[in-house]
Amino acid sequence: MDFNEIEAKEGVRLSWNVWPNNRVEATKCVVPLGAFVTPAKHLPDMPVVPYEPVRCRSCGACLNPFSRVDYVGKIWICPFCYSRNHFPPHYASIAENNLPAELFPNYTSIEYQLPQQAAVTAPVYLLVVDTCLAEDDLGALKASLTQALSLLPENALVGLVHVHELGFQDCSKSYVFRGSKEVSMAKIQDQLGMRGIQGRPAAQGQPAGGSNAGIDRFLLPLSDCEFQLSGVLEELQSDAFPATPEDRASRCTGIAMQVAVGLLGAGAAGTAGRVLLFLGGPCTEGPGAIVGKKKDEAIRQHKDINKDTVPYYKKAKKFYEAMSTELVKNGHVVDIFACALDQVGLAEMKIICERTGGVSVLAEGFHHQMFKESFRRLISREGASEASLGLAARGTFEVIPSRDVKVAGVIGPCAPLDKKSQAVADTPVGMGGTTAWRLCGLDAASTICCFFEVANPKADDKQGSPPQQQQFFLQFVTTRQLPSGEVRLRATTMTRAWTDGTNTQHLVAGFDQEASAVLLGRLAAFKMENDDEFDPMRWIDRKLINVAKRFGEFRKDDPQSFQLAPNMSIFPQFMFNLRRSQFVQVFNNSPDETAHYRMILQREGVVSSLIMIQPMLLSYSLSGASHMHIT
Repeated sequence: MDFNEIEAKEGVRLSWNVWPNNRVEATKCVVPLGAFVTPAKHLPDMPVVPYEPVRCRSCGACLNPFSRVDYVGKIWICPFCYSRNHFPPHYASIAENNLPAELFPNYTSIEYQLPQQAAVTAPVYLLVVDTCLAEDDLGALKASLTQALSLLPENALVGLVHVHELGFQDCSKSYVFRGSKEVSMAKIQDQLGMRGIQGRPAAQGQPAGGSNAGIDRFLLPLSDCEFQLSGVLEELQSDAFPATPEDRASRCTGIAMQVAVGLLGAGAAGTAGRVLLFLGGPCTEGPGAIVGKKKDEAIRQHKDINKDTVPYYKKAKKFYEAMSTELVKNGHVVDIFACALDQVGLAEMKIICERTGGVSVLAEGFHHQMFKESFRRLISREGASEASLGLAARGTFEVIPSRDVKVAGVIGPCAPLDKKSQAVADTPVGMGGTTAWRLCGLDAASTICCFFEVANPKADDKQGSPPQQQQFFLQFVTTRQLPSGEVRLRATTMTRAWTDGTNTQHLVAGFDQEASAVLLGRLAAFKMENDDEFDPMRWIDRKLINVAKRFGEFRKDDPQSFQLAPNMSIFPQFMFNLRRSQFVQVFNNSPDETAHYRMILQREGVVSSLIMIQPMLLSYSLSGASHMHIT
């Protein structure tokens, strides 16, 4: 079974492709039942149809090739809940030789072009620039920002947080907020003259309110303000109040981000918005501070966080957690470009990037090639075309399982929505307690890891439910808005077989060791962030020992006799490398570096994540020219 080919066709990869048919046997599998879903992955054979999906009136599942159809009575039976549904009137001509696209056996993934749900809105980019930088670093940053303006679409709305009033052309006008004091949304609106303004940018960047009445003074189409914005960027200078040699710069990142989030929330809620944070040092002033101004006070390290001897850490995390809630509600994304030799506080502000699906970049400075190339790729991708899938405004991700399967939770670049159903598992894993999640930012590589739990079929039978079938079904429904404003819905439906949990040969035949290793890596990283008493080394060792004990073949007291099936043979090697990886080991890594590595692991697919866990040596030659390639 080639799992890579299955992923290329479905955009989904499971840790186990054959599941035990009861809860007790499922727990003996050791590796959780999980699926990696890449909702925006390019699938070459996937059709795009110009109408809405037909959905089950009971569970909400979309019509799919596994549905049973009564062509005479014009009725279809949902494979998830067994409900009988009537086809809508425009399906009156359906027949065995006249099938709609969603019933074709090969089209397990299908995308629907939904009717326009809202006015087409231009994407919004709000720049938050740290000016407490050295002259050469600030000059390199300004050069990159100026170059980026030529890559953005002309209708994109752009803004700059000082805050600069780009709509006032007579003279340069900016608003300055006090960096040591937290400001509310109402105060931001009052000071910016936006109180009571309900308008938001439209297709050409014109808000519903009057000219210069609200948000249109700060966010303008690039075609209208490119010259003025370029002038403002050119005139940016380093902080006019430089720090003394024994002090750190007075940097108020927390308040700057709060103003940016408030500005977007007041006038661009629900639109495709992105906050680009360019940071060159730690926050030392106001909410979100991670260290004091005196340089003799060291920035927190892992040992300080573990001993709970850091006065700023928990306060800063709580501050950014509240900010992430506001960002998710408005559907906006945060990208963090942290370019400094020292730490900048990425560990504290990680949640605003992770929950919104943004990207993070670490580099030594803004003159570094890593920053320049990463920023260029992000901007050029966003402005390329509809196929770039860079911005997904108000996107959602929903999981619909069979009756005998429950959803335990997900780990990935998303945030939970409050959608309850009978399919929610009792024990949450990751972000659980729901079957739907918000996707603020989504690209072709964004991957969500879903965890499942097998329900007890005997208990279901006592309640009069149909007996368990030979196979189960999973459906992943993703909605997103393309840069053009078009709303797409993708439904991916898949089926796998049940088996008797005591039949280990069937289970082993469906084991994907690569996906399982990455799944355990994500779960270990998540537990290290959220469980205080979690010991990752002992946890990984126990998983490996229990897998070997359950599925390995050996003779007692004969170590040489031990062997694993071919599709499990490299799993111990993956676990060995996972123990030594930067996702688990924190020695010689700062909290910011660890947060950065784990954020990447939580959003990348199986192949990319596995390369980070275990680098692969593709070829090597001792003679002639070097042919060593390490991926």
